[in-house]
Amino acid sequence: MGQPAEITQRDLRLRSKDIMDAVEGGTSFTVTRDGRPMGQLVPLRRQFVTKAQFAASSATAVVIDPDRLRADVEAVLACDLDDPYGR
Repeated sequence: MGQPAEITQRDLRLRSKDIMDAVEGGTSFTVTRDGRPMGQLVPLRRQFVTKAQFAASSATAVVIDPDRLRADVEAVLACDLDDPYGR
């Protein structure tokens, strides 16, 4: 993986559709203004998890008792956590 291609702020403004299509396709860009790097456009890396992978990772998750959690939070805040819409 090499350096991201450089594009000017003006290029980004004038060719935004083409540039965003390239980003969607996996290309990264460094946006410059007056020859100075100002920011980067990089594709988002999305990772999808199968149902089996989720179930396997959830099998070792900590079980949280909601009543105990609420009591712990109230103890730390030293106040009642009332429903703000219950007034």
